[in-house]
Amino acid sequence: MAATNVTQLQTLSGNVQSALESALQAHGGLLRLAPNWVPRSFLQPGLRLKLHPDDTYAFGLNRGGIDERWFGSTTEAANDGRVHDEGLSYIVHDGARFQLRDAVSEAGPTIIGRDIWDKYNKWPVYSKFFDNMGPIPHHMHQNAEQAALVGQEGKPESYYFPPQHNNVGNNFPYTFMGLEPGTTRDQVRKCIADWNKGDNLILNLSRAYRLQPGTGWLIPPCILHAPGSLCTYEPQWGSDVFGMYQNLVEGREVPWSLLVKDMPADKHDDVDFIIDQLDWDGNLDPNFKDNHYLEPVVDTQDDAHADRWIVYGRIDGKQYFSAKELTIKPGGKVTITDNGATSVIVTQGSGTANGMILDCPKLIRFHDLTQDEFFVTEAAAKAGVVYENTSTTEDLVMLRYFGPEVNPNAPEMGAYKNA
Repeated sequence: MAATNVTQLQTLSGNVQSALESALQAHGGLLRLAPNWVPRSFLQPGLRLKLHPDDTYAFGLNRGGIDERWFGSTTEAANDGRVHDEGLSYIVHDGARFQLRDAVSEAGPTIIGRDIWDKYNKWPVYSKFFDNMGPIPHHMHQNAEQAALVGQEGKPESYYFPPQHNNVGNNFPYTFMGLEPGTTRDQVRKCIADWNKGDNLILNLSRAYRLQPGTGWLIPPCILHAPGSLCTYEPQWGSDVFGMYQNLVEGREVPWSLLVKDMPADKHDDVDFIIDQLDWDGNLDPNFKDNHYLEPVVDTQDDAHADRWIVYGRIDGKQYFSAKELTIKPGGKVTITDNGATSVIVTQGSGTANGMILDCPKLIRFHDLTQDEFFVTEAAAKAGVVYENTSTTEDLVMLRYFGPEVNPNAPEMGAYKNA
């Protein structure tokens, strides 16, 4: 009988070549992944990850509730008190598990493709479900140059709000983004200087947008944003850097340490340095929505399926990541080819991929293994993955994201207006 619980698996490390080769052969280059849960101590979980409510605090109350599930990740979560493998995805095969990061180290060109391996020497992106009851602090992610000051990488990111995980909007389905045009540097400086005097009122300088399931956003580094309470699918660069610029959220304190955690130690009290990390032109863009808002754009469609772009566009001329939503109608069967490796999560229905069973779970215990997540190697993606919906009544729906510059023919920002 196959293992159903991660505690039943043997954990492999170091040389995983033999296990990897066996796993690659089993389903034509598809690798089954185990659920990868991440808590955040400063946030309140939104309870839409399908994680059993008894397991919300499985890492311990002091670590905070689990409000994220990471997909295809070789990136460690930057949490205080983290367990050693927090944020890292595991491949599951034949009674054993081993890290996707180890597999990429062992056979990078085979798994993620020669171009990405030669340029980055790793899988440089990941995605997650990000799920909270209310809004989170107005914050930014450093760019590459800023993050390098503390030995990290910058982080552009993107959002898509899957309808299957948003049957309720929770407390505040609006996101503040950027700064209101006309905002001055001195106004923002005062917000940071007044950190310990009560609410620093930085949201008064921003603009909120109502979030709609089935849409998304593309967010460059150094842009302030306070994500609202929809459950969000977030393809992003493989980094966990951030700076929180809001000091009070729904009556909860945001410590100064979360503002400066990814800034040089000798700049932790330098208010001018802190506010100069923001991209002023980007934050004050009078056409902010036009330059960042996404709606799905159909790529291919027939009676059996629809494959839609949900994350597209470029940041400073570069495609850091892209993503699609694949829907297969009941009884449908289709072969999908892609330009590169991709990580997949099932959000609805049941079926198969190259014969691998796919099933979207209703409720997941913390140690459960599931049949809803897998990684597609570059060779398998280019050869074509055969997807079949085995249900007679329900759509099979999957989200998949790609690495940098994999889809040069993806739509440009604003393409949905002409779709």
